[in-house]
Amino acid sequence: MPYTKHIFLFLSPMSSNSFGEIFRLSSYGESHGKAIGGIIDGCPAGVTIDLDAIQLDLDRRKPGQSKITTQRKEDDKVEFLSGIFEGQTLGTPIAFQILNSDPKSKDYAHIKDAYRPSHADYTYDAKYGVRDYRGGGRSSARETIARVVAGAIAKQILKGIGVDAHAYVSSVGEIEMDICYRDLDLSKIDSNIVRCPDEAIATEMISYIDTIRKEGDTVGGVITGLALNVPVGLGEPVFDKLHADLAKAMMSINAVKGFEYGGGFDMCKRRGSEVNDLFVSDGGTVKTKTNYSGGIQGGISNGEDIYFKVAFKPVATIMQDQKSLNDKGEEVIVKGKGRHDPCVVPRAVAIVEAMTAMVLLDHYLRNKSTKL
Repeated sequence: MPYTKHIFLFLSPMSSNSFGEIFRLSSYGESHGKAIGGIIDGCPAGVTIDLDAIQLDLDRRKPGQSKITTQRKEDDKVEFLSGIFEGQTLGTPIAFQILNSDPKSKDYAHIKDAYRPSHADYTYDAKYGVRDYRGGGRSSARETIARVVAGAIAKQILKGIGVDAHAYVSSVGEIEMDICYRDLDLSKIDSNIVRCPDEAIATEMISYIDTIRKEGDTVGGVITGLALNVPVGLGEPVFDKLHADLAKAMMSINAVKGFEYGGGFDMCKRRGSEVNDLFVSDGGTVKTKTNYSGGIQGGISNGEDIYFKVAFKPVATIMQDQKSLNDKGEEVIVKGKGRHDPCVVPRAVAIVEAMTAMVLLDHYLRNKSTKL
């Protein structure tokens, strides 16, 4: 049976397009609209901004960068409209935009009235009574461009206080790199197109993704996120726990299905005597002997490394026939057309880093605002 749209005087508006309390991003735009952009509020004044570094992160996220990503060709060049003058932030809202130049909307005409399996087509239509079917509209991962811009700025500010945010691909399908981040050379993350810092495993991943692509299918994977040199005291102890905000940030990224930090789910199989992090003194500084807590205790950073994993499902658009329904409740056959990622994780590395930096900077600024 076709679904019944709820009829109100006004159709539901789309809210919740902003993220953060003090360092706050509001994003706008659709996949095939004129532009994707955003406004950053709460950015401190007087910060020197490296525009090339921002563009570098956008290049790490952009489509068409390798044979294992979508072949949509977008330069993704960011234009800042306000908030930055002579290379420094003014403390005023930072507005920016990235123009869409290669949408090819005709590739989506065949699903104008059909609901693609595991996409947001049906839920958007049911909630709003209207949807932009071209590339998924607002539900497209293209919205994450705005996050990467804001995150790149946040990373530069955090760098000034010694905090580094990193992310890398740690698994693709059944191919897993079971190596602790401390034993990796993080400078090699971008040395290959899959963004796995172990060259041998990266080669396996690339070959596997390419095979999946040729079969018209997709595959999921896991990205490991890191935050190093985080000061003690970030995070609020009840509803705004640091790990809770990190989880929300990661779960808001398209295709994410899971999040764990520290010892994660493996700790469910262990005893407290095995995973308790014992406190020790290191030159007068409080440290922990182990770090199963993942750098966060009681929702507050404890000065140890923060590490976590983000699970991404296979991209929902596949180049194979699938049964589905249209907006009249009739059975239809849906098959992907055009350009799509066979695996999203290589491009999502920049997004995970960006969201990590935004959460940490927001909590850092919140922490400063409570101290006189």
